[in-house]
Amino acid sequence: MNTFFDSPIQNSPYEMPSEHWELDEDGQPTNVLVKGRRPSARITAAPKANTKRDSQGTFILDTGDNLSTESQEYNVSRHVNEIRSYVDAWRNLPNESQWQVTPETSRLLKHWRTYEFEGIRPFFCQIEAAETAIWLAEVAPKFNKQTKLIVANLKQANEDANPELFRIALKMATGAGKTTVMAMLIAWQTINAVRHPDRKYFTRGFLIITPGITIRDRLRVLQPNDPESYYEHRDLVPFDMRKEMHRAKIVITNYHAMKLREKLELSKTGRAFLTGHGSDIKSLETEGQMLQRVMPSLMSLKGVIVINDEAHHCYREKPDTDDKILLRSDDKEEAKENNEAARLWISGIEIVKRNLGVKCVYDLSATPFFLSGSGYAEGTLFRWVVSDFSLMDAIESGIVKLPRVPISDNVSREDMPIYRNLWEHIGDRMPKAGRGKNTISDPQMLPPRLQSALDILYAHYETEFDSWQKAGIAVPPVFIVVCNNTATSKLVLDYISGYEQKSDDGTTLFIPGALPLFQNFDANDKQLALPRTLLIDSVQIESGEALDPGFRKAAAPLIEQYRKDKLHRTGDRKAAQTIDDSELLREVMNTVGKEGTLGAGIRCVVSVSMLTEGWDASTVTHILGVRAFGTQLLCEQVVGRALRRLSYDLNDQGLFDAEYADIFGIPFDFTSEPSPKKPQKPKNTIRVQAMRDRTALEIRFPNVVGYRTELPNAKLTASFGPDHALRLTPEDVGPTEVTNRGIIGEEKELTNEDVRNIRDGTVLYRLATHLLMNHYRDPGNHPKIELFGQLKAICRQWMTGHLEFLGGTKSGQLLYLSIIDKATNRIAAAINETHAGDNIIKALISPYNTDGSTRFVNFTTSKELRWQTDETKCHVSHVIGDSEWELDLAEALERSPHVLAYVKNHGLGFEVPYLLGPEQKRYRPDFIVHVDDGNADGPLKLIIEVKGYRDEDAIEKANTMNAYWIPGVNSLGQFGRWSFTEFQGDAFGGKTTTQAALDALINTFRDEPVISKLGGMRI
Repeated sequence: MNTFFDSPIQNSPYEMPSEHWELDEDGQPTNVLVKGRRPSARITAAPKANTKRDSQGTFILDTGDNLSTESQEYNVSRHVNEIRSYVDAWRNLPNESQWQVTPETSRLLKHWRTYEFEGIRPFFCQIEAAETAIWLAEVAPKFNKQTKLIVANLKQANEDANPELFRIALKMATGAGKTTVMAMLIAWQTINAVRHPDRKYFTRGFLIITPGITIRDRLRVLQPNDPESYYEHRDLVPFDMRKEMHRAKIVITNYHAMKLREKLELSKTGRAFLTGHGSDIKSLETEGQMLQRVMPSLMSLKGVIVINDEAHHCYREKPDTDDKILLRSDDKEEAKENNEAARLWISGIEIVKRNLGVKCVYDLSATPFFLSGSGYAEGTLFRWVVSDFSLMDAIESGIVKLPRVPISDNVSREDMPIYRNLWEHIGDRMPKAGRGKNTISDPQMLPPRLQSALDILYAHYETEFDSWQKAGIAVPPVFIVVCNNTATSKLVLDYISGYEQKSDDGTTLFIPGALPLFQNFDANDKQLALPRTLLIDSVQIESGEALDPGFRKAAAPLIEQYRKDKLHRTGDRKAAQTIDDSELLREVMNTVGKEGTLGAGIRCVVSVSMLTEGWDASTVTHILGVRAFGTQLLCEQVVGRALRRLSYDLNDQGLFDAEYADIFGIPFDFTSEPSPKKPQKPKNTIRVQAMRDRTALEIRFPNVVGYRTELPNAKLTASFGPDHALRLTPEDVGPTEVTNRGIIGEEKELTNEDVRNIRDGTVLYRLATHLLMNHYRDPGNHPKIELFGQLKAICRQWMTGHLEFLGGTKSGQLLYLSIIDKATNRIAAAINETHAGDNIIKALISPYNTDGSTRFVNFTTSKELRWQTDETKCHVSHVIGDSEWELDLAEALERSPHVLAYVKNHGLGFEVPYLLGPEQKRYRPDFIVHVDDGNADGPLKLIIEVKGYRDEDAIEKANTMNAYWIPGVNSLGQFGRWSFTEFQGDAFGGKTTTQAALDALINTFRDEPVISKLGGMRI
């Protein structure tokens, strides 16, 4: 039987979910697979009164018919499902002219949906979130009455809760990639704002607000000039649009920075003295001064976009109502802190709105719910949530790990195992305040059940650690301990990693850590310069005290690399030279689990503010909660720290393999059955980049966006070759014979024998007319009727010798729009190639980015087909191959004495626009090669395509290169001499055969040196 625990992953991460596991009323899987996508539904916290066992809350599934509170009149789930249905229908519109968006938006949507990404493609949920934002902005306000009402309802929801702001919340499970969505939103807005400065909705100014400095540091990949910029590093923006991204003004800050600061540093006594003498002390900075301090680069813009990360921390507290929401005494302090933070956060945005203007606020969160003390029932969804990809959706798509929790033990006599809710058994013995008020001074005095929980979970960690080492994984798994305060976190750190203690006689004793793999001391009791266990809390981060004095020496190469990256990212040489210990500690924390970084060796993280710090890593395998968890909402937030996957390699079924995280101390009522799984070793990843010491080998290319035909003075003629022929088959037009059968009665054989029999003369006339109207007419002008006779003669020539009907296809089927487009494209290609010497084709160059270069290549890849290039032949460090043939050709190119430079078109951005029937597409040839062909005008720039099987698409690409791109670029004269060739399968019979075929090709150019070789050839 196929069960949830055997096969939790049922959907591809890159496609809309097509199946989901049924959940019962408690949120537990029933092992029943349901076809179709899971409707948006809320899992909310619903504490039951006066029962200790139920104080943790239970699942309530709201599928659209129930509300999380009796007073909540607005049904968010139903609203989300309605928007989802509209976005699904809009996404599936076949003609982009129906999308009702700008051309730039259309280009980005097609890129995200169909581009062949080298690394991790955007997940469906990421694209859907961006699509929803775009649909609400560009489509919904003008589509129909119902979609206009959706926008009106959103505005009303904001008017009730955020009177000065228009907020849109995108709900995505932790690990589903909210940073990628932010990058998509920034790209969409920036490119449209730069190219359409008159459109008021778009902006190139962005304020990204985070709940802590660690998230702020992690989001630096949203800056276009960052070395790991998502726009280039993850190919989120087409190559020819990347220049516009550098005009974006992006400020990333934590919300604390928006607090109005004191301008005068006065003691309490001094302030009282001045006030007592009647002085009007205005010591706080003004709103304008705060904005100038926090976001100076945005001050010149009118209207910005605000993006809130972990947006559940930002809300306006609900005014007092009659139905007070009661809190337990333990929760009151936390609720007070939540409200103070939320008030500061949203007040800061309101200041930006009043002074700069805010077009929209995009909230991104896995849990866009109101927190305790907000005036709303904790777990109440923000009313402005518009899209939802839940934790269950993420698990079923394999995007996140599957959390495992205790389900039984040999002690508990209750339903809840002790290690499921550890705090219930140890909380009264733990410190209640920060380090200054610590009630336990000795780490060895930690409650036995806490020590036992650490031991047991650590024993499983050891097994996992050994398994990773045997699998060859370069970084260790990570164990997280989440504590209630800084006193507890320091005690736990010392207990597991070791510490020094003063004895009564004043001597220093070393106490070894209880968990050997987490020791921060060596066998001689000397502190390790590079720690294995890291303490993360606000005190530790700001003090930097966790760093041993030898840390800088031991980590010198990694610190130097970080310094270079910071200089490249900020351009601030002084800041790059003055990196203090606090900043280094944050960088260690930001890079846990990343090979070759400061945090690569971290095995254990002890933390207090895992939620507000926003720390995430893909290598987390174990979490221990040492604090109270009042609701399932809080449980999900903490468990989310462990949900990021280690490997993103698809298995043979096109799905991700399941990965797991083991959880103690967090009463997470979710998917608890153990299911051992061997870790999947991620593929070896390398960086492919332009080498600075090889700039002499730089290769540049024009960014062609289209073609213009200028008619020759001579009569039009055409010489047809094999690539200009068309063989019409049922594969092209559909079945020509069909058997129909009912429930009873006689079956019927249907054929097209009696249909589509159109006279050849009619077909000829329609073919010539289509050719004239679509290929030999300037846009907006009348067709050149005088050409009709010439084109008709050429079409007759083509029909006579280069058109076949096979498999029962008929001549009339040639007139299907997609087929006649294909036919006339090939006829036009033959005409253009025949008149290549007349320079009738002109390439149209992008007005925004005229050319590209190898110097911009910079990406990482796990592809195993790779070739490390010769430093005398290639500007780029590696060739990443799609086949062994390409690597053979790369080696042959490097051996050839006549090849001056070459590059594989991988991450290069070299694309050729072409038509496949009526559809505009973009083609990426395989290689660009500079060949010394003996011509005094400089090297020949040869484009090489490596081909195995040549399908219809390959033929159209070759026709475009030979008939449009090559002659069009050469006729401009400013980009040198270009040619195109195809290497087909029979040229690759081993390295010797490949070398011989390449040498033969190059010799044809050297034997017949030409000023402008316009044609192409196949080898």
